[in-house]
Amino acid sequence: MSDTRAARIGGPEVKRSAIAIGSWSKGIRRNKYLYLLALPGIIFFILFKYVPMWGVLIAFQNYSPYQGFLQSEWVGLEHFLRFFTNDDFFKLFRNTLGINALSLILFFPLPILLSILLNELRHELFKKTVQTIVYLPHFFSWVIIVGITFLLLSHSEGIINKMLQAGGFKQLDFLTTPNYFWLLLTLQNIWKDAGWGTIIFLAAIAGIDPLLYEAAKMDGANRFRQIWHITLPSIRNVIVILLILRIGHIMDVGFEQVFLMMNGAVSDVADVFDTYVYRVGIKQGQFSYSTAIGLFKSVVGLILVIGANKFAKKMGEEGVY
Repeated sequence: MSDTRAARIGGPEVKRSAIAIGSWSKGIRRNKYLYLLALPGIIFFILFKYVPMWGVLIAFQNYSPYQGFLQSEWVGLEHFLRFFTNDDFFKLFRNTLGINALSLILFFPLPILLSILLNELRHELFKKTVQTIVYLPHFFSWVIIVGITFLLLSHSEGIINKMLQAGGFKQLDFLTTPNYFWLLLTLQNIWKDAGWGTIIFLAAIAGIDPLLYEAAKMDGANRFRQIWHITLPSIRNVIVILLILRIGHIMDVGFEQVFLMMNGAVSDVADVFDTYVYRVGIKQGQFSYSTAIGLFKSVVGLILVIGANKFAKKMGEEGVY
């Protein structure tokens, strides 16, 4: 009796599962070439994003390369408590958050503005030339970017200081003054990636129905009004999504850029989580401690993405998911 009853209860569920599996396999067969096209990307994320997550375990261990993951001593949250009570924690947190906040305020809006300006250009050859020029710095390594910065701003040999000296003005210590450091990093990011960031926004603008602009012209709207009432509202979802993703990386600062720009005079405002992890994890071999710091950054980023996405949905936007 119980077996019959169980079969009656479980029967529809088993049937629905079979239907779901059948429809799923049918969808794969129908779109097999699309899945084949996506296969290299899927393999990349599995090998380089998901498989390495196994290494997070050592954040809760006193990891020894000789003992391995399974034999190393488990210490629980010891490394996290050590990090939070470290005298450097608040300095690292302040510097990381400050650099990213300044970049979010000054850098994030510029690709949007640049995309709109590029979209307004009507001469195709001039438009493509400008696009090429603003894209080009993205392909320069940070070594080249920092080298150019030194050539421009060095106290003794910098072009700008030589111009100031020739004009009778006092030379400025751009590279060794702590108050300038965060702004210099932000300006470097703007010059390097503002043009590259226009690609997504230009694609979003290209998808706007031209009839909307024609109707606006008939109503007497000038170009500024068309941008304000048509272009910006039409790409608002893209802006929100990219802003949410950018907020999720607010604990990440480009290690190579900061490492190359940092010197003893500005170390108090230049030391961030990434440089600290390099110092204690790579140079001092404290693998478990540095992994705990990396895990802390990832958890904070995840919380920020989820929170920002929920806030965006409450405001009526689509969000990331």
